[in-house]
Amino acid sequence: MKQTDWNDQIERFPEMDVRGVAGNFFPQLKQRAKGLRKGEGLTVVQSFDPLPLYEVMEQLGFEHVTERAGENEYRAHFYRAEVREEKGDIPMRPAALTNLPIIDEELGQIGVQFWNLTWNDAKRHLPYELRLLLSLTNAVGAGRMRQATRELVKAYIHGLDSAALDDVFELLAWNQGIGYFSSEIGPSTLFQAYKCLKHMERQGKPRAEICAALTERFGEKNPEVKVQ
Repeated sequence: MKQTDWNDQIERFPEMDVRGVAGNFFPQLKQRAKGLRKGEGLTVVQSFDPLPLYEVMEQLGFEHVTERAGENEYRAHFYRAEVREEKGDIPMRPAALTNLPIIDEELGQIGVQFWNLTWNDAKRHLPYELRLLLSLTNAVGAGRMRQATRELVKAYIHGLDSAALDDVFELLAWNQGIGYFSSEIGPSTLFQAYKCLKHMERQGKPRAEICAALTERFGEKNPEVKVQ
């Protein structure tokens, strides 16, 4: 988003330096951002261009501009142009990417650019929800139930009809086998999330309430989903 008329305020923005912070720092960032009033701002310092933050902060009413201050220093300035009500539908971010700069700063930059190319590039042909489902099934095949759960939650929050998830789990039972489905998929957080949303739908709960429940029960607070 292009910077407009708040350039002279940037020097007064408080800073949040997250370089070297492993895992998901976004809950703390979001709480700090939500406490800002219209016309206030925040500067986030990261060792790579913090691309995953931009959409999330925009949903909270922030504009942003980013400058590269050094080889491994990016300063993302966020200005609250308006105060928006949190809708409870902010998708989970790829927190695991913050572990990569610990290994190598350049690797961290490559990782976030690869993520942005895969999920946000305009050249992608398949709809976002379908790509999430493909990622979900690939994760199950690789035994990564943590990732699969996150993809299910993101897909449903993004508007996916639960009937599509019915098809996915039927295909998983067919391709993986009833035994594997019963012993590995059935007890997983992935299937717990699916059962949760189906049960709430049968109860006639509104979609916003279901999304909030999925985020609360199967988001970063869940130790089986949380990225360290």
